[in-house]
Amino acid sequence: MALPIVAVVGRPNVGKSTFVNRIAQADEAIVHEMRGVTRDRSYHIADWNGVPFKLIDTGGIEMGDDDAFQSSIRTQAFAGVNEADVIVFIVDGRTGINADDEEVARVLRKTSKPVYLVVNKMDNPDTMDQVWEFYQLGLGDPWSVSSLHGNGTGDLLDAVVEDLKKVETDDDEEEDGGINIAIIGRPNAGKSSLTNRLTSDDRSIVSNVAGTTRDAIDTVIEHDGQRYTIVDTAGLRQKSKIDEDVEYYGFVRAMRAIDRADVAILVIDGSIGLTDQDQRVAGFAADRQCAMVIVLNKWDLVEGPDAKAEVREKITDRMTFVGYAPVVATCALTGKSVHRIWEAVDVAYENFCKSIPTNQLNVWLGEIREGGHTVSKGKAILRMKYVTQTATCPPQFTFFVNRPDLVNDNYERFLENRLRKSFDLTGTPIRMKFKKKD
Repeated sequence: MALPIVAVVGRPNVGKSTFVNRIAQADEAIVHEMRGVTRDRSYHIADWNGVPFKLIDTGGIEMGDDDAFQSSIRTQAFAGVNEADVIVFIVDGRTGINADDEEVARVLRKTSKPVYLVVNKMDNPDTMDQVWEFYQLGLGDPWSVSSLHGNGTGDLLDAVVEDLKKVETDDDEEEDGGINIAIIGRPNAGKSSLTNRLTSDDRSIVSNVAGTTRDAIDTVIEHDGQRYTIVDTAGLRQKSKIDEDVEYYGFVRAMRAIDRADVAILVIDGSIGLTDQDQRVAGFAADRQCAMVIVLNKWDLVEGPDAKAEVREKITDRMTFVGYAPVVATCALTGKSVHRIWEAVDVAYENFCKSIPTNQLNVWLGEIREGGHTVSKGKAILRMKYVTQTATCPPQFTFFVNRPDLVNDNYERFLENRLRKSFDLTGTPIRMKFKKKD
């Protein structure tokens, strides 16, 4: 099931980026930049008390400025509001209310979604009287926080995740759409042909659902008793080649489809081979941490075993960041080997939802320790004491260690490779956290 979404909005310089850094535990405000839409809207995976969610960092909203750039930022910010299940509206407790705050509040008062009015930069408890003026925004009780120091953020998140739990309950009560699949790729890679093949070959079509807030048509079908929701997305192109009036909203719809997807099918034109655009599109899906299957389409146009081996080798060399994704070669027009896509999607989704027992993980960890694989700095040596799986979709593993600061990228890659070797995690990304335990 797709993660619930929390959108962070507000005018510039109220501390949105600092707040996002605090909640997402990131070092930079924009970690995964959503290229091609605006430079200021980004998605982050966060977790509070075992409840994972997506956090949208939006650009600063200035309602009175009508230049093209600010108009795009406003559009992006309110698109984030439309996507979100919960909205966090941040204002500056030091400067008080201004006209932009009032205009944003006016828009947010019309939504039926939970809105949290957060008064930021309240670093000094003696300045709490400054909070009361924000009642006039008409958004209920203000929450006083200091994103810089973390004061008040815990209580705020406790309330936010309670609303997110209600969202999950509501989703569970709806009719199950099965496995959500987003078919993505650059233009002319054959996405529509593949969508037509996947949907028309299976005549037991349940429904065509037009999502009022999704801006896309979801086709719900059944194949071998399993239900799937398939979304064909617009071709994703470089920012410089996106027409602001025509392709912009297609891009946004594609991003939303990826956000909702359990599995992304990345379609690559095998007759052309891997391109920089293919890598960029793969990066969008990888950033959003859905499972992935790579489909080499038009494979019948690739002549000879040497040429086919070269295409596959290039994918292996340049797509290491999604090396977990299985590669299926097919021809959508003729239907050749399309059945292998269903098999790959099923495996990827099963592993995306996989839960590995703690005892098995700690037997595996014991083997790592016995092998002597660790890292050190000076006299300090990393000692891993315990591991458990703390989330699914995608799987997340939390390691309890003596010195989390000693863990580097190389050691994380080593652990990931060993996990994948010992447990079948084909098709799914994994997350790892390291917590201190004396």
